[in-house]
Amino acid sequence: MKQDTYYAYLDGLRDSGLINMFGAAKYLEREFPELGHREAVSVLHGWMESHTQGGVC
Repeated sequence: MKQDTYYAYLDGLRDSGLINMFGAAKYLEREFPELGHREAVSVLHGWMESHTQGGVC
């Protein structure tokens, strides 16, 4: 599932500590050219929601 790939990328980005995750959509767009801006924002939102629900974020 592609979402797992996106979420794993976001986990790695978060773990790097190099960026504020609220700006991560542009990194998703660069890493995964098939994502447009709206899709990248949607993926990021879903990732944030999943981590908030799990208490990890």
